[in-house]
Amino acid sequence: MQSKYTQKIRAGAPFPNITVTTLDGNSTSLGEPANGHDWKLVVVYRGQHCPLCTKYLNQLEQVKSSFYDNGVDVIAVSGDSKAQLESHLQKLDVDFPIAYGLTIEQMETLGAYISDPRSEKETDHPFAEPALFVVNAEGTIQIVDFSNAPFARPDLEVLANGLKFVRENDYPIRGTHG
Repeated sequence: MQSKYTQKIRAGAPFPNITVTTLDGNSTSLGEPANGHDWKLVVVYRGQHCPLCTKYLNQLEQVKSSFYDNGVDVIAVSGDSKAQLESHLQKLDVDFPIAYGLTIEQMETLGAYISDPRSEKETDHPFAEPALFVVNAEGTIQIVDFSNAPFARPDLEVLANGLKFVRENDYPIRGTHG
């Protein structure tokens, strides 16, 4: 029997090999950087039903150049269906890759908190609560953040500036004691 509590991925651990599908229909490995970058920012969001997710993804679009300038590729992913993502795009003004169809098993592998919808009006499937991963060039989790509610997420500008510092100063992975 599976535990009711998902095991959280630790900083310094290898990022799991998870393949997802982006809106253009291509499969991609979630933690692998592309576009000439050697690090990857993975943003797990709740889905189209979440107005705070819409705001966060649009904010990410505004600061993504700061990530790109520091060699950090960007992707966002949710458990939404392709149709739900296509509908969500009406409220999004982004051009970074967004993937869909994250399975419950993949959410558990990532260590995300998972919620059931409050009603059919919210959505039609269990969904991951917000999570964020920064994967370094070795495929190791440099930074990890989990939330169990949509109201607590890292400030993207602070994160982008922090990653600049990390990369320029060879700052170590923190939180690995024990």
